Amino acid sequence: MGDALGTLDATGQAELVRSKAASPTELVEAAIARIEALDGRLNAVIHRRFEAALAEADALAASSAGPRGADGGPGAPFAGVPVLLKDLGAPMAGEPHYAGTAFARDAGFRAPHDGFIVEKLRAAGFVVLGRTNCPELGTTVTTEPVTYGPSRNPWSTEHTTGGSSGGSAAAVSSGMVAVAHANDGGGSIRIPASNCGLVGLKPSRGRVSPGPDPSEAVWAGSTIDHVLTRTVRDSAALLDVLSGEMPGDLFVAPPPARPFAEAVSADPGPLRVAYWDAPALEHLGVAEECAHAVRATATALQELGHATERARPDALCDPTFEDHFLVLVTTAVVADLAAWSEALGRTVEVSELEPANQLFAALGAAHDGAAYLRAVLWCEAWRRQMASFFVPGGYDLLVTPVLAYPPARIGELTDPEHGLERVLATLQYTAQFNVSGQPAVSLPLHWSADGLPVGVQLVAAYGREDLLLSVAARLEEARPWSERVPPVHA
Repeated sequence: MGDALGTLDATGQAELVRSKAASPTELVEAAIARIEALDGRLNAVIHRRFEAALAEADALAASSAGPRGADGGPGAPFAGVPVLLKDLGAPMAGEPHYAGTAFARDAGFRAPHDGFIVEKLRAAGFVVLGRTNCPELGTTVTTEPVTYGPSRNPWSTEHTTGGSSGGSAAAVSSGMVAVAHANDGGGSIRIPASNCGLVGLKPSRGRVSPGPDPSEAVWAGSTIDHVLTRTVRDSAALLDVLSGEMPGDLFVAPPPARPFAEAVSADPGPLRVAYWDAPALEHLGVAEECAHAVRATATALQELGHATERARPDALCDPTFEDHFLVLVTTAVVADLAAWSEALGRTVEVSELEPANQLFAALGAAHDGAAYLRAVLWCEAWRRQMASFFVPGGYDLLVTPVLAYPPARIGELTDPEHGLERVLATLQYTAQFNVSGQPAVSLPLHWSADGLPVGVQLVAAYGREDLLLSVAARLEEARPWSERVPPVHA
């Protein structure tokens, strides 16, 4: 059954356990076998806790005759389903947590407590197998850290997975696991989803609590956690698991009218949809394959009964957005250094960072508190402009590329001379919706002529993940992607 399990989504695996067609131990053993068989080619899983995971799975299997409930027992919705955690955020007590850095690895740092995300995953019955590769501090859109080396795309091992949740994307795309934790501060869920042919939903600001660690103010609230999946129903079900206000949360999204899992089968009704197939900035380009993917999605939405027109918010193409967003990102690198210095009990020097983050740290250090606050206030005014595009009477959805170009080859985005320039040219459509706080999803609706995935981004108004999930499910039915698997697959 092991190979067959690699093609099932998390919902399907959970159904096997509930029907007693498979045990938690069988699910975990099969996932471990898939990781061991594939990870030498993909470099997705950098920390393994297989022995502990097997013990946890055995305990779940042994409790099958016990009481049912939401404590990780057989009554939990995902009892025994394997999951991986990104090595950035979602700390797990006693487990390594390095954020892609050499200094935390060399110190052997281990998280002192569980994050709320880990608590919720385990309460739902998930079994954590380990942690996945990510770029240093999560500050770029490719997963090629010096510390662990590049993660490789299952569709072509010469190409990047994207970042910063690239290890998680490689693991899910290849079938190692059906679902893996990810987070997104400028596109880091959607970009790997686009590059690896996955569903990547960035929830609304405040939908998923990052606590209990003080991280919500990082990037001025632009970061959010969720997962990478192969199906829309898994993304919805995991949002039900992970969402909800926790004590002390700074941002709290409005509660949904019904579970997100129910939105998958809901009829969204006729919608007004804008699509944009051109560059977000006039001086930049967009690959025809990425533009074509947007137009093809607009056609699919028309066939589903929605009204589409070529339009975009003016805020999407504001030429000064990048400058203000970079103030948030680079200042956060300075704050990260201070936080790691405190955690390790010594000063972490800028020279211990990779060159790109050394540059970011230098830029961040040049901003005083007033400059940072000015950037935050500018983003607040800009956010209101973006929101006006989605008010009642306006547009219900916006469709754009996720990236301006198909997946890059490994090394192109980390090139010392041209890498940052290429990153900025590629990253035109995602960070805006981190700052606006709106939900956005990457769907695997197109493949390039040479067989590489090209995701399409759908954006809804703040708090409307239900609408995104409903439309995404209709597109999944109309343009199914489940039969397509990469060359490196379980």
